[in-house]
Amino acid sequence: MPITARLEEWTAKLDQLGKPAWIALTILGFIIWWPVGLALLAFIIGSGRMSCWKGRGHWHESMNPGAWGRSGPSSGNRAFDDYRTETLRRLEEEQREFREYLERLRLAKDKTEFDQFMAERRNRQGPAPAQG
Repeated sequence: MPITARLEEWTAKLDQLGKPAWIALTILGFIIWWPVGLALLAFIIGSGRMSCWKGRGHWHESMNPGAWGRSGPSSGNRAFDDYRTETLRRLEEEQREFREYLERLRLAKDKTEFDQFMAERRNRQGPAPAQG
């Protein structure tokens, strides 16, 4: 029996046992020799055997407000699509303005704290001794 046929047979058996079998085999691979465990981990992720990684790209796109309206499918109603696009553009602009506002607040707070530090430092040093 060729090696590829045996590997397919083993993967089919492990698939029947489920995710815990794949996880146990990967851990065992790391214990035996770390490159074996690493290869198994790459195989599991690459083959999609851990379904928690399947469809990841779609979820991230749907949770990214910057992608809304640009990559999303049309609703079929052009007026609504235009309204949605304009609303999302406006919200993105408000978000950008709010981030700039927060940055200005942080800078003002930093400046106030630095000025206070310098004032306290000057007061600690006291007046310079007179030379003469």
